[in-house]
Amino acid sequence: MKRPTGRFFLSQEGTIQNVSEESIPLNNFRMKVYSLLVALVILVSCKSENEQNKTLKTGTYKALLEVNDSIDMPFIFEVITKNEIQIFNAEEVIKVDEIKYKNDSVFISPPVFEGYIAAKISETGLEGSYNKDDLNRSVPFRAIYGETQRFEVTNKPETDVSGNWETTFSPNSETDKYIAKGIFKQEKNKVTGTFRTATGDYRYLEGIVEDNQLKLSTFDGAHAYLFLATVTDSTMQGMFYSGNHYKEPFTAKRNDAFELPDANNLTYLKEGFEQVAFSFPDENGSLVSLEDARFKNKVVLVQIMGTWCPNCLDESKYFTEFYKNNRDKDFEIIGLAFEYTDTEEKAFANIKRLKNRLNIDYPILLAQYGSSSKVSAQEKLPMLNQVLSYPTTIFIDKTGKVRKIHTGFNGPATGEKYTEFTKEFENFVEQLLQE
Repeated sequence: MKRPTGRFFLSQEGTIQNVSEESIPLNNFRMKVYSLLVALVILVSCKSENEQNKTLKTGTYKALLEVNDSIDMPFIFEVITKNEIQIFNAEEVIKVDEIKYKNDSVFISPPVFEGYIAAKISETGLEGSYNKDDLNRSVPFRAIYGETQRFEVTNKPETDVSGNWETTFSPNSETDKYIAKGIFKQEKNKVTGTFRTATGDYRYLEGIVEDNQLKLSTFDGAHAYLFLATVTDSTMQGMFYSGNHYKEPFTAKRNDAFELPDANNLTYLKEGFEQVAFSFPDENGSLVSLEDARFKNKVVLVQIMGTWCPNCLDESKYFTEFYKNNRDKDFEIIGLAFEYTDTEEKAFANIKRLKNRLNIDYPILLAQYGSSSKVSAQEKLPMLNQVLSYPTTIFIDKTGKVRKIHTGFNGPATGEKYTEFTKEFENFVEQLLQE
């Protein structure tokens, strides 16, 4: 029998066709082998195609981050389209549009921050991890499609936690102990609010009271916080979890008169100093200092911050809007970024990402990379008594003198305190501009 020549292809009917001038049928054995090989190629190709086409189903998911073997930290997110997600924490809605797909997996990067979720997609949800590569941290993650309750509720609350709570974290440790102010609102089982500390706040917390148990959580892409406590009408005793790498106890008592120390008195210039001085590079490698012509005879804010810091993000959003409205009034802002990422290149990439996301027009200089240590930050600014918090804001008048240093930032989650801060801030800047 003469060997068939020419090119062959598989027709829509499933038969092998010869496109040469001669069409001689293959023998039965060779036909079966050839058909089997073609079928395998088609099977593998279809499987690969199906994997590549896996995307998130639109709808609501309940996400769970594994704090330890028996405790999960929940949050709710909604898939709007395959390329857009919204994460919900009380009044906060975080839009996420950095979403990538590979085979049967999805990679979700919340805006600005380094952390990301990597997970396999299934019909019922997601299974994977929440990762911070530079910190070598990974938290097991899963999400259940169609679930809408952050914390399940079956029983009524035994108490209402609305109001102010004088709080102590790590109360039994002389070195780690610090105070905070819990600010909560409760409607039936649902609770919203935050803990304010002397250096900032824990942002938007959302949860429930069921029986005598308080449960609060938040996830913003940088931090995964969970607060669990046993409550009475006047006391709380519980545990605070940050991801799966840190936990500490806390106690609280109801106290509507409790106030935190004045944030304007915690950080100050050492004796003998009236000014701050520094010289750090911008994204172009140019050294920038307060001696530059751009800042002469102007009111200047120096923002000590980090791209990884949620309170800094809140402050940067506020500063960006304020700067746009006041930059024509002899007013400037300089950000000093203290980054924990291990290379200068990564640090500047994070700064660029933050600036692009928020449309920040003022310069952000790289003051430090490889560590976000506050001790190291103070060494970069030795005229300060301490760097107690990210962010910290230094107010400089037109003569170059430091007029005030504000530690921390009371973000939108603090409600009235945020409103008070913005009024005080704007009045003080206006005073400096009028001098």
